[in-house]
Amino acid sequence: MQAVKMYTTAVCPYCIRAKQVLKAKGVDSIQEIRVDADPAARDEMMRLTQRRTVPQIFIGDTHVGGCDDLIALDGRGGLVPLLQGA
Repeated sequence: MQAVKMYTTAVCPYCIRAKQVLKAKGVDSIQEIRVDADPAARDEMMRLTQRRTVPQIFIGDTHVGGCDDLIALDGRGGLVPLLQGA
């Protein structure tokens, strides 16, 4: 399974929902980077994604986007193959 990295904040309902979706698909480990606790991490997230909002989700080297993007990817049947590295 591909590594999953997620830029988050402590009280983000979209971050919580994204984690639930990923766990339901068998992801047992998510590298969380808290941008509310580390301004440099927020700068890095914005540089990598050109976005300011959380969550920002990476599966392997692929930037998936936010929670809505993750759910849309799953709805198209693309999430599981991406997680499996296909």
